[in-house]
Amino acid sequence: MNTTQTQKTPDGHIKRRHFLAGAGGLTFAIGLSEGLITGAFAQSNDSKASLSAWVTIGYDDTISIMTPTGEMGQGTLTALPLILAEELDADWSRVKPEYAPPKPQIFGNPHPILNGGQATLASIAVPGYFTKMRIAGAQARRILMDAVAQKWNVPLSELSTEPSTVVHASSGRKIRYGEIARFATMPAEAPKISEEDLKPANRFRLIGNKSIGRLDVPSKVNGTAQYGIDVQVPGMVFASVLESPMEGAKPDFVYSADALDIPGVLQVLPLPFGVAVIGTTVEATRAGRNALKIQTTWNTSGTVASIFDSELAKPAYERHAKDPQAKPLDHFKRGDASTSLQSANKIIESSYWTEHCYHAQLEPMNCVAHVAADEKSAELWVGTQTPFLATVVAAGILKTTPDKIRLNQQLMGGGFGRRIAADIIAQTVVIANAIKKPVKLILSREDDMAAARPRPMTFHRMQAALDSQGQLVGWHHRIVAENVDALAAPPRFTARGGRDYIGWNGMEIPYYNVPNVMAEGVREIRGMRVQPLRGIGSGHNKFAVECFVDELATARNMDPLAMRLDLTQQEPRAQAVLKAVAEMADWKKPRQGRALGLALGEYHGTFSAGIVEVSLNKSSGKIKVHQIWLTVDPGLVIQHDNVLAQLEGGAVYGLSLALIEELNIQKGAVVQSNFNDYPVLRMSDMPEIHTRIVSSNAPPTGMGEIGVLPIAPAISNAIFQLTGKRLNHLPMSPKRVKKVIT
Repeated sequence: MNTTQTQKTPDGHIKRRHFLAGAGGLTFAIGLSEGLITGAFAQSNDSKASLSAWVTIGYDDTISIMTPTGEMGQGTLTALPLILAEELDADWSRVKPEYAPPKPQIFGNPHPILNGGQATLASIAVPGYFTKMRIAGAQARRILMDAVAQKWNVPLSELSTEPSTVVHASSGRKIRYGEIARFATMPAEAPKISEEDLKPANRFRLIGNKSIGRLDVPSKVNGTAQYGIDVQVPGMVFASVLESPMEGAKPDFVYSADALDIPGVLQVLPLPFGVAVIGTTVEATRAGRNALKIQTTWNTSGTVASIFDSELAKPAYERHAKDPQAKPLDHFKRGDASTSLQSANKIIESSYWTEHCYHAQLEPMNCVAHVAADEKSAELWVGTQTPFLATVVAAGILKTTPDKIRLNQQLMGGGFGRRIAADIIAQTVVIANAIKKPVKLILSREDDMAAARPRPMTFHRMQAALDSQGQLVGWHHRIVAENVDALAAPPRFTARGGRDYIGWNGMEIPYYNVPNVMAEGVREIRGMRVQPLRGIGSGHNKFAVECFVDELATARNMDPLAMRLDLTQQEPRAQAVLKAVAEMADWKKPRQGRALGLALGEYHGTFSAGIVEVSLNKSSGKIKVHQIWLTVDPGLVIQHDNVLAQLEGGAVYGLSLALIEELNIQKGAVVQSNFNDYPVLRMSDMPEIHTRIVSSNAPPTGMGEIGVLPIAPAISNAIFQLTGKRLNHLPMSPKRVKKVIT
């Protein structure tokens, strides 16, 4: 592959890109770093973008735009190129997205959560890249127009653009971008573009255009889409891993003779994370893994998790929630919650539980790795949410540098946070380096569950203070759980003094006008490999928050909708989604044998409100959700249908978590092993889902998580309306429901 050459300033910013003679196309490189935009372009013999480029314009008018995130069904493979193409004034039919390489110095996300890192998580791709990619597109457009102004000897002010075309209206001349690529030359510096120079929303052609679908969908429909599990490379062998049952456990005794007797099994490798079986086919490695499972024993001495039982630990979690010596750390504060509780006319108190949950991504975890003979470089084929982390991990294993690791990003068959962790990359590189062959590691569902990175088990103690007029004047929310940041984001964990940004996300309630609020956390250390899961911390925290709001509405003798409208008088966007969803569901209409429940969701500035209609089979304890109504204000809508798709998908995910999904832990190991004992939502249990976008003038705020949040609390609140009993423990399984209502 031909690549362009770069010169860099000492701080690593791109300063200038050489002009190379060739017949390929025109490449623009716009680097995003610390809020500064520096740029350059090149002509090359390759019609594809060079590794540090954002845009390539081919002589055939093809426009390749780099996408700095992975695609796991959330739609950024379309949305991000579309944002840049809008300002470039590109002909969308000529745009082709390409995955950007793992180079955060160029492709990093400036959103505060990542601060220049390159990863796909937390619904921050569109909010983080929105302005920067618009500026990058506007700069590329300006360079094209400058080149035409110089060639035609006309003022720049007389030029305009149509899709992929520069126009000189007074002379009637037009020229396609591909033609301009043949003669454009590099300015000494990239054009200065401010936000004021960008298109006003009323001139958008692409952003918000309902006729534009997701670019990844056709290949997924016709079967040509390639996921990581589809990758084949010459000389490749296969691997399975019998995973260690908990963090830190190592194989103690491995009897490999039976596995090696299986046709196609080439090698058995005891490793720190388990036992790998290498073979010529997937079937052989799977059979070898099963043979090992019977006789392999594990050394769990010194592991924290080995004494953890999720059921037996519950009394301790509850004690720590009430223990004044527990030393909680604050997450969100407003006013003086302690004083308001001490002086309250009445205190309302409640508690809530959520269990460990598995990501349940459809595509099994997999990776292909080929380590060079000198063990100083490698090539990876994987669908990952953290491409740069993947190269850092691989480089660390090989004792080399990340630039020596080439990563080929693949479509992901579901991520939901599971593909943030780089454990599959680490394991594959270790195996490939040991056997000196390209290897494809595929974890069985059993091993993926054994090595689960679950959402933590959480306990919530909620307290509220009412004054003598019955007004809500104080709010105290304490969560007891393992710390997700400690495992998933250690630098942030340290920088924040041990606070858990991921696990405590959603405890803050700035949109509710409660004058005195304290949200805080107590850390449990139980040895579980907890990680983010779709919904982030808001997935469990909004369950506690929104159920508690309904409990307070009952205590104040208020309608739950009226209660929320009263609390959100200072937040018009929250009011708008609440009013819209109430209208959709006909909130006041009585239901025979059914009831409605309401919840409000907020995540990083996106507001959603949900209402569910439920019935209950009291003899079986099974909850049936018949209909879901959801409204959302995600700020500026980039792709209308994808916003609704993400909202619906989040609702399905949230429904499954609310009613069914639960991992149990005994002696540090996950009890469940596959979907036979970890069921997920079935099609027969799907309700009708009705969605509506509520428009506002806010900037785009992200869609990947928000659909999850209102579902569980709305179901619990509906059951209270139906039975007068409260379900404060997720999941609301039939067994748990029967225990409460009988």
